[in-house]
Amino acid sequence: MSNIEARRFTKPGEKIKNVRIDHNSSVTVITEMNDKEAAVDFRFTANYASMGIIKIEGRLIIEGDASAIASKWNTEHKMEDDVANQIHQTIMQNCLPEAVMLARDIRLPPPIPMPQVKVGKGPEAKPSSGVEVA
Repeated sequence: MSNIEARRFTKPGEKIKNVRIDHNSSVTVITEMNDKEAAVDFRFTANYASMGIIKIEGRLIIEGDASAIASKWNTEHKMEDDVANQIHQTIMQNCLPEAVMLARDIRLPPPIPMPQVKVGKGPEAKPSSGVEVA
């Protein structure tokens, strides 16, 4: 990661209901490094509307037909679907954990859905046949 920015626009303790968090990953530049590798510059953003923002910029290296990937990006600003899926999935896998930690540091909600915990009596267990499977 080459650049990280995290800003909170509201005061700590200020309550805002129904915080909407939008995620976005975008490719800014693709450069051919050699025949089989291309450098992909990207930007990840978690936008908390009027509450705050987290931006992460960086570079990743993708393997494949670097010349074709870079030339298609430079002429059309497009990628093959499988390449785009691989790039955006890698960006999310690497940036979301970092964004969670940054959000904690500046006291914003985590940019991922939190699991719902329900305490109480759950569904009754059905009687089993007594057969144990290992």
